[in-house]
Amino acid sequence: MFGFRRLALAALIPAAALSLGLSGALAQTPSPAPAASVSPSPAPSATPSPAASASPAPAATPAPAPSPAASASPSPATPPPAAAATPAPVQTADPFGQETMLEARKVLMVKGTANWDSAFDTLVDAFKSLNAVLDKQGIKHAGNSMIVYTSTDDTGFTFFAEVPIDQDPKNLPKDMSIGKSPEGKALKFVHRGSYDNMDNTYEAITNHLDDKKLEAKDTFIEEYLTDPLKTAEDKLVINVFVPLK
Repeated sequence: MFGFRRLALAALIPAAALSLGLSGALAQTPSPAPAASVSPSPAPSATPSPAASASPAPAATPAPAPSPAASASPSPATPPPAAAATPAPVQTADPFGQETMLEARKVLMVKGTANWDSAFDTLVDAFKSLNAVLDKQGIKHAGNSMIVYTSTDDTGFTFFAEVPIDQDPKNLPKDMSIGKSPEGKALKFVHRGSYDNMDNTYEAITNHLDDKKLEAKDTFIEEYLTDPLKTAEDKLVINVFVPLK
């Protein structure tokens, strides 16, 4: 699962020093006109009247009923086109290799070691321990939780879990300390989805650095925009920062 990720992190952070329708109407046939009625010829008079005709004038033929096709009603009109749907708003693409400046911030930090098979669980436990200390003393976060990688190898990695703070907590456990987060010029990338599926993100980062011929420093930072303690793992949003030399 983490095969490529190990290689990507190893490239950036060496183990020793972390080098990083309508249908138509049917036409009706008009009824045929009735035949003219024939009356028997009247008996001839002695003196035929000049106006008299040998046979009576045929009865007037009634006009046929107009067929629907010939009626004055217009044919079914084509329905007007539907109004154009309002286009969905365009989502701004996430930053990819965006240059940024990291500012050092006061953080409560704890150092940890993780193996690749249980990496996310280990990171979550580290954040839980930091939150427990802060919650007990009523100290709120002053920013998003972070992971700073310090070394990596085939089996796992070492890291610092950090939480920005504005005031110093007291009586810290021995494995915790107050320090500063990394600072300086860095490239910003964004990962959406689970921690286990970050391989594609790291592959893209490695390729970007190679294409741009850029050298990373000996740190590699993940900033959790969504709280990993409350967010489903496949819904995580993580800023990935690569400090540059």
